[in-house]
Amino acid sequence: MQVILIGSGNTATVLGRKIKEEGHDVLQVWSRDLSHAKPLAEELDARPETSLKSLGKADIYIIAVPDDAIENVASQLDLHNHLVVHTAGSVSKDALQKASRNFGVLYPLQSLRKEIPVIPEIPFLVDGNTSDDLTLIYDFAETISKRVTVATDEERKKLHLSAVIVSNFSNHLFAIAEEYCKKSKSDFSLLYPLINEIASRIEFESPAKLQTGPAVRNDLETLRNHEELLKDHPEIKNLYALFTKSIQEFYR
Repeated sequence: MQVILIGSGNTATVLGRKIKEEGHDVLQVWSRDLSHAKPLAEELDARPETSLKSLGKADIYIIAVPDDAIENVASQLDLHNHLVVHTAGSVSKDALQKASRNFGVLYPLQSLRKEIPVIPEIPFLVDGNTSDDLTLIYDFAETISKRVTVATDEERKKLHLSAVIVSNFSNHLFAIAEEYCKKSKSDFSLLYPLINEIASRIEFESPAKLQTGPAVRNDLETLRNHEELLKDHPEIKNLYALFTKSIQEFYR
């Protein structure tokens, strides 16, 4: 298919690479800043654009911009009956209704960074304004992913919330642990195997059945010792207490 990318950030970059890798043609890459559009366009053998009015014809237009910019960008497009999708998890497909009569969602349920050397598996949640639009989007998604699922706006929002919890919240905890290790002169890299092991286990068993640690064991002595270690780190101590209480109540 012939594709036009509207955006040049992490999502646009990784999707652009995957789309090109699977044999599709990226015709143009749009960004407000030419210095952002040009490098990605050159990588994808496309033409950089800084004006939405300069976009040509394509089979599918992919809007990959920040969530709060989607509706504004869409309102500046006049694509008539050409298919346009956005890539956001928590934005309704109806945000695109001013851009075209045919619209939908192509949401990559993955943390995407342009610096990653290898593109990870990317499940897609898709939706369309009509059954024909949905079929086109679904078929296109299947060319770039082995896992494609139809999801309504409401279903997608709930999965996006879950994604924030398992990805953003977990990563924040990693950052807190790394900072604590630096201050306590511990080697954070020694935790890499543990992080990888815990993440890999949940592919085969429910996380609820895999919980370990002093909170689930109600090991009060260890809990007190940990709180003592955190007496000079009140923010971490509060988080520790919050998670301890949550785990204990979950398994009570």
